[in-house]
Amino acid sequence: MENSTPVEISPSAAKRVSQLMSDNDIGLRVYIEGGGCSGFQYGFQLETEKQDDDFVIEENGITLLVDSLSIQYLMGAKVDYLDDLMGARFLVQNPNASTTCGCGSSFGI
Repeated sequence: MENSTPVEISPSAAKRVSQLMSDNDIGLRVYIEGGGCSGFQYGFQLETEKQDDDFVIEENGITLLVDSLSIQYLMGAKVDYLDDLMGARFLVQNPNASTTCGCGSSFGI
């Protein structure tokens, strides 16, 4: 089954974003930056402004913002939120990653 959006957000991630948002926040920014033990790492930030080059994805009642450089690494990915023995965290299930670190916060292509 093909996704209708370039990046999905799970219901648990949407619920957590909604809990964290203030009146000024417009959504969750997901981005990629160099670093981490596998070459790239994921970043998450509550955002108050949309940038001109952002992809805006509205799903499960929240807005997800992805910049034009990061979207190429996140196409087909799913943002999720887990609260388990390793702690509470957002994570990305990324079909584009050829390697990932043990904690899931970094990846390689």
